[in-house]
Amino acid sequence: MAKVRKAPDIWMIAATLGILAVGIVMVYSASAVAAFHDYGDKFYYVKRQLLFAALGIFMMFVTMNVDYSRWRRWALPGLLLCFGLLLLVLVPGVGVVRGGARSWLGIGSFGIQPSEFMKLAMILFLARFLAERQQKLVSFTKGLLPPLGILLGAFGLIMLQPDLGTGAVMIGAALLVIYAAGARIGHLGGLAMLGVVGLVGLIAAAPYRLQRITAFLDPWQDPLGAGYQSIQSLYAIGPGGLVGLGLGMSRQKYNYLPEPQTDFIFSILAEELGFIGGSLLLVLFLLLIWRGMRTAIAIDDPFGSFLAAGIVGIIAVQVLINIGVVIGLMPVTGITLPLVSYGGSSLTLLLTALGILLNLSRFAR
Repeated sequence: MAKVRKAPDIWMIAATLGILAVGIVMVYSASAVAAFHDYGDKFYYVKRQLLFAALGIFMMFVTMNVDYSRWRRWALPGLLLCFGLLLLVLVPGVGVVRGGARSWLGIGSFGIQPSEFMKLAMILFLARFLAERQQKLVSFTKGLLPPLGILLGAFGLIMLQPDLGTGAVMIGAALLVIYAAGARIGHLGGLAMLGVVGLVGLIAAAPYRLQRITAFLDPWQDPLGAGYQSIQSLYAIGPGGLVGLGLGMSRQKYNYLPEPQTDFIFSILAEELGFIGGSLLLVLFLLLIWRGMRTAIAIDDPFGSFLAAGIVGIIAVQVLINIGVVIGLMPVTGITLPLVSYGGSSLTLLLTALGILLNLSRFAR
């Protein structure tokens, strides 16, 4: 193992704080109108976002200074705890329904989303499991099937909420870890085909998912229903042009685009800051992903390498899906933009995970 650095990757820190700063500004800009209308306080959402950002930065500082190898012993207990929370959230009267999904545990407006915790717990468990059994991955039944069974079990519980977006992010990041561990391309290709068949089945089993697919193909078939969000998102992005309408000058946030501070916050950013502003944010994400993958490649310890790849995978897959939905390249799935969208559980957990990644960067060659 390489000698520990005196400091973590400064470029990763800069990219993280830069994205977080953009997110706080955009949460205020996108939510001020709705917050004043609903709560009489235009700072309602941004004050809560600042609170969770402060908590997340504190957790990032803590995990950045905790040797990543200590997380190995907590991988299995953490996974079991998250399975328990996913079961608990499905109990009527215990789980809180928001946005049509029973995904929350909490009281009133404060709550946690167990599926967010599961994403990190699954990556930790897979990193440990595969690091200890890397040589067995050439065998499908002995090496690949056990972790896949656990992964599909977690995905099934998340789908019972239902929350296809979060489940897709977890699956994508987990497959990146499995690939990094040395799984055969043929096995992964077969799994991809089975995944496509399963996705078709999930879509066919729920009419609202089929409506989202048809709305994705032609949102104008139902402009006031299934296609509404996609159309309003494009109405926001189009007028932004090269430099945007100006910070705070969005028109779509005036009750045209639903929940502009969460899933479609990039639409508001593109409307106000234009192509240049959107591109600069994507450059920051690319910088963060590049430095994270560089860390994963440069660590000699398999557990650390797989853990870094998984954390980067969570960010990369989530950014890819969110931006794809916003610009009309993917069906609406309900995925937030990491570090930018409003949301306590997601923001705090992601900053905690980035702290682990920053600690890993200290061990990179």
